Amino acid sequence: MTTQYYEGIGRRKTSTARVRIWTGGNGSVIINDRPGEEFLPREGDLAIALEPLRAVGQERAYNVTVKVNGGGISGQRDAIRLGLARALLKVEPEWRAVLREGDHLSRDPRIKERKKPGLKRARKAPTYTKR
Repeated sequence: MTTQYYEGIGRRKTSTARVRIWTGGNGSVIINDRPGEEFLPREGDLAIALEPLRAVGQERAYNVTVKVNGGGISGQRDAIRLGLARALLKVEPEWRAVLREGDHLSRDPRIKERKKPGLKRARKAPTYTKR
């Protein structure tokens, strides 16, 4: 039983997700060897991660497997979303316009700013005292 899969890599903050979509599926989602609802328990997180499938109208057409590491919950969720959109492009290049319109193909470049010397965090300065 060999079924074909398409792979996409997504990144957000410090998270990286390798997303594979398998043809001839029933819509199951496995993230790091756990069901999607178990891995992303917050309400709406799984729906946001699977938005690209909904945008092209293929919610139940593919099985999705994901390996994600680094970062936190929201970074991992958005990395999965980008990886899924990139994998869908490999399946059907005509979906580019639909995915671009839904802003699913843009990588969010915002990352944590580095700490500067003499400051407590990236921009927070110690409290000024006059005496």
